[in-house]
Amino acid sequence: MLSQKRRRLIKAEAETNPNYGKPPSRRSVEELIENGVAIVDKPAGPTSHQVSAWVRDIFGVEKAGHGGTLDPNVTGVLPVALSNATKAIGLLHSAGKEYVAVMRLHGDAREDEIRKACSRFVGKIRQTPPKEAAVKRVEREREIYYLDILEIKGRDVLFRVGCEGGTYIRVLCEDIGKEIGCGAHMHELRRTRSGIFEEKDVHTLHDILDAYIFWKEDGDEEIKNIIRPMEDLLSHLPTVVVRDSAVDAICHGASLALPGVLQVDTGIEKDTVVAVYRDREGHNCCSQDIKGGGRCDRHCSHVNKGNDGKRCRDCR
Repeated sequence: MLSQKRRRLIKAEAETNPNYGKPPSRRSVEELIENGVAIVDKPAGPTSHQVSAWVRDIFGVEKAGHGGTLDPNVTGVLPVALSNATKAIGLLHSAGKEYVAVMRLHGDAREDEIRKACSRFVGKIRQTPPKEAAVKRVEREREIYYLDILEIKGRDVLFRVGCEGGTYIRVLCEDIGKEIGCGAHMHELRRTRSGIFEEKDVHTLHDILDAYIFWKEDGDEEIKNIIRPMEDLLSHLPTVVVRDSAVDAICHGASLALPGVLQVDTGIEKDTVVAVYRDREGHNCCSQDIKGGGRCDRHCSHVNKGNDGKRCRDCR
């Protein structure tokens, strides 16, 4: 699902040392730029990589990375991680997405036929990535959480779809067209949600540039409303809260023992990727596969499994 509700189990309470960090809300603009993410309203035309490069140049950082490719003509929610936050951006790829699309049919079809065909694609489906995709073209399973038809006008069908990360809406439209029997293609597409980030969270490139200039020239901190803390990239993951004394060992590859756990979300199974925090205010340690393995830098956001005690590839 786009967002799964979990129950927090509290094992114990403990004080945390403020010298080991601060809540995201208390970070300076400089700290947010080094450990934050900008939610961009991607325009039609440039590639996602180009948009990421522009955001990188606006903030003057060495690196930036986006959280899920949008084709050049596709618009909408594009999270762009800055500096240290790029180590966590890959975790957003598996988060649920929502799109609004216009599917254009290649022939006439009755409304009831269209609605019936669309309903058959809710749930588990099989897809083969399009030839334009930069991934191996093998059939894969994805889940469609909901597919709501908003309007049908002639041969154009406007719909909203919530889906698992890695779902190709272009292929979905083509498959629906085959199911109807007349063929179809994706005419327009806008991403309206990526993980917890929604359309209400986005900012245009011009707005981001203006906010940065106002901060640099006038000290205006409105830019804090544009840069989200890195922890937001992990908000879709189940959470484990640990004691301060466990942080250093975890970040250097040690297994987490029960005495180090303060709180834990329900629904965590073996191989589940979790976000590990050191207190309830969201001071992040790292995110890691439950079965662990490998060793990671203190600021690393994910662990390379089975790397025989070496630092993970993002920390080298």
